[in-house]
Amino acid sequence: MENTKFTELEDKIKNIVSEQVFLKKQISTLEEALKNKESEIAEYKGKLNVLDEERNSVRTRVDSLLDLLADIEVVK
Repeated sequence: MENTKFTELEDKIKNIVSEQVFLKKQISTLEEALKNKESEIAEYKGKLNVLDEERNSVRTRVDSLLDLLADIEVVK
């Protein structure tokens, strides 16, 4: 009877250790995925900044052209 309880306890401990190893591997995998996503986010932020600068440049040029057109008198 006591041997049975000891075997059950041993099996439970082995299961806990096995699950802990699995969870550590899963944590490692998820941490790596998180690092990759953070890297992607940083890359996209850089691209967004470039696009914002381009948009502002285009806006400035369009405003300049509109100012030139506003100076032209319309002949009727």
